[in-house]
Amino acid sequence: MDTQMKRGLLDILVLAAIKGEDSYGYKIIKDIKPYMTISESTLYPILRRLEEAGCLTVRSAEHNGRLRKYYHLTDAGKKKLQDFAEEWKEIMEIYEYVVREGKDNE
Repeated sequence: MDTQMKRGLLDILVLAAIKGEDSYGYKIIKDIKPYMTISESTLYPILRRLEEAGCLTVRSAEHNGRLRKYYHLTDAGKKKLQDFAEEWKEIMEIYEYVVREGKDNE
């Protein structure tokens, strides 16, 4: 998969993993694993970038005697997910065209 496309999809996957409830790194990795494999060294820069963009907020809470960072989806993050859903419709139209053209030439 193209690196730029994968980067954009990873951002969306991370936001989607958090949209239902606040989450933390390990759980995010586990939740998106069925769709795309991601390592901690890839996830945490994405989380920082999304936080800097205003798509996430972060809070720390103690869990089993250790501090754990929990990520929360902001209104800007929700909007990014909505925008992606709208853009995906256009991507699917392009996909349908490419697939149809391929079948017409067989």
